[in-house]
Amino acid sequence: MTASSAPNASVQRSAQPPAQPSARAAKADNPWIRRWSGAAAPRYTLICLPHAGGSAGFYRPWAALTPPEVELLALQYPGREDRFEDPEAADMADLVGAVADAVAPLLDLPYALFGHSMGSAVAWELAHELERRRIPGPRRLFASGRAAPGTAVTGRLHRQDDDILGAELARLGGTGREVLDDPALRSLVLTAVRHDYRIIETYRPPERPPLTCPLHVLTGSTDPELGAERTRERAGGWADLTTARTEVRVFPGDHFYLTPRRREVVATVLRRLDPSLTTGGAHTWPSTP
Repeated sequence: MTASSAPNASVQRSAQPPAQPSARAAKADNPWIRRWSGAAAPRYTLICLPHAGGSAGFYRPWAALTPPEVELLALQYPGREDRFEDPEAADMADLVGAVADAVAPLLDLPYALFGHSMGSAVAWELAHELERRRIPGPRRLFASGRAAPGTAVTGRLHRQDDDILGAELARLGGTGREVLDDPALRSLVLTAVRHDYRIIETYRPPERPPLTCPLHVLTGSTDPELGAERTRERAGGWADLTTARTEVRVFPGDHFYLTPRRREVVATVLRRLDPSLTTGGAHTWPSTP
């Protein structure tokens, strides 16, 4: 290459159009979806649904433990974080319909649903909604930290004042004391929590035929939502909701057992999704709580 030709080559290189996002990444560019892994050719999709008052970011640390074969997606409900001004869902049916609209274009691969607490009920409803739309169902459904729809005990916390609602968050754990002690942060959190509690406390699941996918129930041994003495019995109520196998796995810990036991939980999900999947290696992520 001569000195006179070098600038032309440079111009040609810089004139090339920027790399375009993959079709899957473009499809995931939706206010409801957070995409935590960027593999070019995943084999599976894992869709995660947050707890009441929770956000998609709750699952962000999972990316460091998820191999490139699995695309990790999390739902961001309206009324929190960057969606604080978006209109909230009216009820469970409204929420699930919007979630189904968001995930339907992303279900070209075998997929699994994981929901924690309220998210487990959303995941169950979502599986039925996708079936109603004649979309192939999940390979597996993981229900964490909540008794089966129709058996879960509900209250009227969404009608209580902020002090009572804040005390409930403290009882369950998972919300930092610094958040509950900061008036501005506390107000933001309780707004989302109250909205979600209204959805789950007014939710009455209709009678439906059982699903056909395996159900995996994960819970903490001292989860106050289930009760230590009846954890396996109440978590096992999910068995009536599928014609396939139901497995119950109890981890040490409370309602938010899956934070300190994150590595074990993700490894369990991956093994059940496909025994050939392994954790670690390809993905790294900054240390997060």
